[in-house]
Amino acid sequence: MLYEEKTIETIPVGPLGLIPLKSCKDLGDRVNDYLVEWRQERESEHKSTIAFSGYQRDSYIIGASTPRFGTGEAKGSLHESVRGDDLYFMVDVCNYSLTYSLCGMTNHMSPDDHFQDLKRLIAASAGKARRINVIMPFLYESRQHKRSSRESLDCALALRELVNMGVENIITFDAHDPRVQNAIPLKGFETVQPIYQFIKYLLKVEKKLDIDSEHMMVISPDEGGMGRAVFFANVLGLDMGMFYKRRDYTQIVNGRNPIVAHEFLGSSVEGKDVIIVDDMISSGESMLDVAKELKRRKARKVFVCSTFGLFTNGLAKFDEYYENGFIDRILTTNLVYQTPDLLSRPYYINVDMSKYIALIIDNLNHDASLSELLNPTIRINRLLERYRAGDR
Repeated sequence: MLYEEKTIETIPVGPLGLIPLKSCKDLGDRVNDYLVEWRQERESEHKSTIAFSGYQRDSYIIGASTPRFGTGEAKGSLHESVRGDDLYFMVDVCNYSLTYSLCGMTNHMSPDDHFQDLKRLIAASAGKARRINVIMPFLYESRQHKRSSRESLDCALALRELVNMGVENIITFDAHDPRVQNAIPLKGFETVQPIYQFIKYLLKVEKKLDIDSEHMMVISPDEGGMGRAVFFANVLGLDMGMFYKRRDYTQIVNGRNPIVAHEFLGSSVEGKDVIIVDDMISSGESMLDVAKELKRRKARKVFVCSTFGLFTNGLAKFDEYYENGFIDRILTTNLVYQTPDLLSRPYYINVDMSKYIALIIDNLNHDASLSELLNPTIRINRLLERYRAGDR
């Protein structure tokens, strides 16, 4: 039986309130649609009791805004009461498409702006909510998670700041380094892997894949993503390989040491389909170099799976590599802003995460365990069985 079809008997923590910031509006609307549908269809003998007051609504979204003054300063405003509610704030700190006026000039919103708006709306709830939860798919400042010299620890500071404002649970996806949760050891912190969704959407499009160790491999583009690739490979029963970046530490270009070469560790990829898994595509240079190297080693098809498709240097290089046959498909999620150009590309597969987020929210609202949702092994095995049986 699917999770969303189960009858839930536990009492909700409080009436459910969903507050997607403007940066996350489209994703929040889809999550809301799932929650409305499930709760209208769900059967429970207790739904008429006072503990389930407000359980079924036409919408769980609570109106909120973050208007700005001419100087660029802003405020957070909630348009209805949240007293006693179990609130879920959703924010996409990478949505650079939003703008505001700054002394007559147009300014694009940065991750810092989105994070400040999140804190403003949390502050606007003024301690009246029953519980505050934050769903931040791309963890703010997650790439600045450790100190290697005299550097700031931005991610840890941000987490502590949210907790000090009363946030009980923080849900993020594919955190750059999950150990950053050590900064808030007494609060809920979950980093979710979208592996099941990657496989689901890849198999929807590619109808003739042999998913076994003789015909497919999982590749980590660097040593930092080894854990992710090992889990992916183990769940699918595949071999894995890894590239490591040889860097020139004598110089710094654009804030980092330039990559000299990608060295490969693993068995032969000749004639195999390969899945490259990583947490994000930023400029995409290292991912494209790895794809080109795999094709040089005679890999059959190259699929790139990345949780966050940032594409900070545009899509021209990806178009070129697709036309030259170095990449076959790119899969990224809708957890961060996607440009219309990206969605129109023939090689791009949009992995929708709204249903998964709705399941997590529904479970948390009932204070139920997330273990079944966070471990996708059973669902992946069921999906592979259907695929191999010809249900494609």
